[in-house]
Amino acid sequence: METITTDVAIIGAGPGGTTCGGFLRKYDPSISVTIFEREVFPRDHIGESQLPALSAILDELGVWDDVEACNFPVKIGGTYRWGNSDDLWDFDFLPYGQFEDVPRPSKFEGQRLQTAFQVDRSIYDKLLSDHAEKLGCDIRFNTSVRSVEKNGDRVESLTLNDGTKVKAKHYVDASGHVGILRRAMGVEIEEPSALKNIAIWDYWRNAEWAVSLGIGGTRIQILSLGYGWIWFIPISPDRTSIGFVCPADYYKKSGLTIEKLYENALNEEPLLRSLIANAKPEGNLSTTKDWSFVAERMTGENWSLVGESGGFADPILSAGMTLTQVSAREMAYILLEERRGADTAWMIEEYERRNKRRLTQHIRFADYWYKANAHFSDLQEYTAEIAKDAGLNLSAQEAFRWLGTGGFAEEDMQSAGFSLIRIDQLHQIAARLSDCPPTSALDGFNQFKLKLEGAKEIQVARFENGKIFKVKALERDGKMLPYRTLFEWMIAGLRHSPRFETAMAFLASKMPAAGFPRDRFLQARLIECLDAMVRDGWVEATLAPAMPVIRHDIPPESTVIRKHVD
Repeated sequence: METITTDVAIIGAGPGGTTCGGFLRKYDPSISVTIFEREVFPRDHIGESQLPALSAILDELGVWDDVEACNFPVKIGGTYRWGNSDDLWDFDFLPYGQFEDVPRPSKFEGQRLQTAFQVDRSIYDKLLSDHAEKLGCDIRFNTSVRSVEKNGDRVESLTLNDGTKVKAKHYVDASGHVGILRRAMGVEIEEPSALKNIAIWDYWRNAEWAVSLGIGGTRIQILSLGYGWIWFIPISPDRTSIGFVCPADYYKKSGLTIEKLYENALNEEPLLRSLIANAKPEGNLSTTKDWSFVAERMTGENWSLVGESGGFADPILSAGMTLTQVSAREMAYILLEERRGADTAWMIEEYERRNKRRLTQHIRFADYWYKANAHFSDLQEYTAEIAKDAGLNLSAQEAFRWLGTGGFAEEDMQSAGFSLIRIDQLHQIAARLSDCPPTSALDGFNQFKLKLEGAKEIQVARFENGKIFKVKALERDGKMLPYRTLFEWMIAGLRHSPRFETAMAFLASKMPAAGFPRDRFLQARLIECLDAMVRDGWVEATLAPAMPVIRHDIPPESTVIRKHVD
């Protein structure tokens, strides 16, 4: 039989595989990349909602214009019925009312830097695979991997369904939850959550959009029922993904068929009924389990896991595709550096740390969302199990302590946050999920002393233009403080003076080129960083007498998180 020899063999031509292969070929056209995909495209796939972080990756990959030309809905945020009130509330990426009526197709600039897409995966995945082929990837569809030959922790070859052997310098598992390499290499998984749900969905034609803003702008809808929740995601002008999620145990105990459970859920939601009054389902009802997990490790001697082969987080936060393509880009960068002869040991450690942290954060936040949802009237035992499993108290302050176990200093955001959500936004979400609104860690204090003793200096990665750069950071007790942008500036200010007003005045004198202090947005981000540093133990907040104290109240609403307005 034929033997295929290639530099990098990738299993799976979904967004993870083609993003990894595309970046490899973009930055090093001499590298050979072969991708093996068991299906034939186009084909439908679950997971259509993106986050703004992914838009920059599409632009860097050189595929933004092609994606934008598909006329996918522009996601400006989400509308939720979730928490302790029946009121709908919105979480937007842009300040309320600032989505401009800009003609499409448009460039990756202006307001589009902060928005995302809601994509039809049958079109989107085909577009990404076509782009990867244009860049020089060899994609073989209708080709599955039958077996993995290994020697210790090293992959020796793959055997395809027709007996063909594949030999590569490096093997990438982008096969999704199937995890072909993960399973073959004996990698265990951890299930850090009691969440064990199933998802049921179909595609509907000509459903009315719940929200239409400007040209193509909309929000996804996340609507709680007593025993689960519904997603409503327009993925084209006339096609909408509508799904229902509930615990697997609830489905088993209900005695209902999948079809009847789905039908009942949609009929119970009045808003949804109005949106689909004149719509028709395509009639291809699908189901999958969606259990959160994290792989014990994500790399080996000559192999790596990207995307959902390395872990999966509950879809309530719409992060799946973004996490997949972020990890695929990072692995491509590491393989490029390895090809240049760089020392990649620290980069691989970084890859493991970053991706495990992202997944764990999203899983932990999903636990909090489920436990804090008062609408789950039929799932009291289920949410109690989640709380017991997590040791989670529902008060906002306790939730913040629990969520912050891994820290609020987020290097990917270059600011302070958790699970791709800024820390002030997290405050407002916690207020909607709890009867006890949180308060800023700065409120009532006026002096902030750096506490960096006992921290170890480490190197974290900055990924830029196909290369990885070392950035200094501190690590202590499982938490990390990056020396980058806003955190670096805040450290400099506090080294000048522990007095808040003096430190901020010092930064104002040093940062006029960045727009500080005139830029109120920048001021707010610096304060968020200081809040995170206090919560993570990098700064001690104290109260000096005869000096004004900080009053940093967190309003229950803002321009991005607010009660829904029809």
